[in-house]
Amino acid sequence: NSYLKMNRLINNISQSLSLKKDHIENIIKLLEDGATIPFIARYRKELTGGADDEQLREFERLYTKERNLLAKKEDIKHLIAERADLTTELTRAIESAESMRELEDIFRPYKEKKNTRAGVAIEAGLSPLASLLRGAGVTRSELLSHAKKFTSQTFPSPQDAINGAKDILAAEFADDAKERDILRNHMMKSAVLVIKKGKEFNEKGLYAHFAGKSERIAQIPSHRYLAIMRGNNEKELSVTIDVSLERTHENIARFKIPKEAKDSKVLLLEAYKEGLERLLIPSLEREIHAWLKERSDAVAINTFGKNLSQLLLTPPVTSKVLMGVDPGYVSGCKIAIIDERGKFLDHGVIYPTKPKADYEGAKRVVMSLTKRYNVSGIVIGNGTASRETQEFFAKLNQEMPAKIPYTVVSESGASVFSASKLAHEEYPQLDVTIRGAISIAARVLDPMATYVKIDPKSLGIGQYQHDVDQKLLAKRLHDVTTDLVNRVGVDINSASASLLEYVAGIGAKLAQSIVAFRDEQGAFHTKEELLKVKGLGKKAYEQAAGFIRIKNSSDPLQNSGIHPESFKAARALLACDLSTIEIASKAKELGIGEATLKDIIFELQKPGFDPRSSLEPIPFKESLLDISMLSIGSFVSGVVRNITDFGAFVDIGLKNDGLIHISKLSASRISHPLEVLGVNDYLPKIEVISIDREKNKIGLSLI
Repeated sequence: NSYLKMNRLINNISQSLSLKKDHIENIIKLLEDGATIPFIARYRKELTGGADDEQLREFERLYTKERNLLAKKEDIKHLIAERADLTTELTRAIESAESMRELEDIFRPYKEKKNTRAGVAIEAGLSPLASLLRGAGVTRSELLSHAKKFTSQTFPSPQDAINGAKDILAAEFADDAKERDILRNHMMKSAVLVIKKGKEFNEKGLYAHFAGKSERIAQIPSHRYLAIMRGNNEKELSVTIDVSLERTHENIARFKIPKEAKDSKVLLLEAYKEGLERLLIPSLEREIHAWLKERSDAVAINTFGKNLSQLLLTPPVTSKVLMGVDPGYVSGCKIAIIDERGKFLDHGVIYPTKPKADYEGAKRVVMSLTKRYNVSGIVIGNGTASRETQEFFAKLNQEMPAKIPYTVVSESGASVFSASKLAHEEYPQLDVTIRGAISIAARVLDPMATYVKIDPKSLGIGQYQHDVDQKLLAKRLHDVTTDLVNRVGVDINSASASLLEYVAGIGAKLAQSIVAFRDEQGAFHTKEELLKVKGLGKKAYEQAAGFIRIKNSSDPLQNSGIHPESFKAARALLACDLSTIEIASKAKELGIGEATLKDIIFELQKPGFDPRSSLEPIPFKESLLDISMLSIGSFVSGVVRNITDFGAFVDIGLKNDGLIHISKLSASRISHPLEVLGVNDYLPKIEVISIDREKNKIGLSLI
């Protein structure tokens, strides 16, 4: 029986993913043995058919879903057997169910109904009367006469007893799996979400454009559903589901009422219609909302994950001493200097913006710090006073022979980091505002190492992040970070505990132990030295070793993605001409898989390879953008400054902001720009689609 269940599970996954059954069996065994997704994806390719981390994450999701489904089937069979006769037909229906929803439909009639109207009627012994009414073989007067036998303290009159019997039949109708499925399909195809003004409706508020509209359930975009439901939760909107029941009423009368029924059929029809409208419709409305929410959450979380992935894979800027600038007005612009390795060197404050507008004083401070530390790049946050701060540095570059290029980055999360326990531990003597400027500079020097110190939800890269399933969101963001950190690799001698905890097999506790060991014993010289760290055993070492790097080692294998288990084979290859190796025969000779051999050759040919190096670097500039520098089809970056009903205005470094019309904000149809953008969002890649040089107007597109 256990074998059949596992085989069924493997078959289901095989149908959903393009993986062979033997590969699925191997992946299951690896996961159950404690192997991590990054390790399986990178170092067990022969066993998985080369499945990458994204495929393995999807496999993990499906595998968990299938196991939960199997467990639910066993629970339901056990519960039904306790309460009724678990027939062969019922068992077969449970075993063949392909979703939790199907199982819930099957189990619904067997759920306890103690606190429901039907439950009270059943407890009072009205089931025989309900059976009599179901057959409708008696007249209304005969039914009333029978009902006298069922009166009680709870149902004192014959009519009360009949009403109780109707409650039983109403629940029976609402619990019928076939009826639920028919109506569910009808609602999914034709029901409409009706949006009206709520009690707290604001005519000029965020949700004003939704009121008075309706959306087909089958067609409503995920982001719009989340926006509408947020408005509903804030009582600005009122949301209902509207569906035509005319055909359903006809079908009840036609198919649910016995042909030989007498005039008591009117009561039976009333019972079924009440079951439809009081129980079944509200139940399916909740189910539809749950389905829409689950679907919308998945889309929003997936988008958030993709945005985080792009952010974490931003190429680092190397060999530059950077000046981070946190712009401001009254309190000035906070400055922090960090060296090529991210070490904090110095800080200061300048007041180039209003109200002081002290250009000369700001110039002296910047030039002094630049000369003292040989600063070669400026990183400006995109928040308040960012535009004016950029103008200051552009003017400075016009006057000075030695230009200092600058770039602008999103400062989302900088204040969160600067006030965190981690920031306090790293920079205990510094003010929170200086820590913020350090974070801004570090986002360019080593984006991944910097961003992992900040809760992704504070980075301004997701929508409706507080509305979606928080556990699913947290898992998705953790998985994305884990996969990318391991794909890039981590310098064991410089990485913070925040970065190390994402290395396969390590986690937060071991990361702290590694940093403590490094502080006490000095730098690691070989990967094997990890085994000296307290609490780090052979399993954790196996999972982590391939992903760590020892950058200044005399042994090039220590600074590679080659796993120590393959060092012997790799050393044998060092004497070969890698470009002429015949893969199949050499793999057999070395006793390793062909995929592993290809990976080893790649690592030997590109020592210390960083996958981020193949991506577009962060652009630096010396002056504000001039419209004459642009051409249609070119790409710019910018910050959203204002949002209107018809589009978003974006600061791309020109005197006037560029406009992204609503039709150019998303490949899918949206009804308002706020569905996809927020003020101060940083947009790294925007296409120029129109230029009006006379009016200084730029048309932009995100598609």
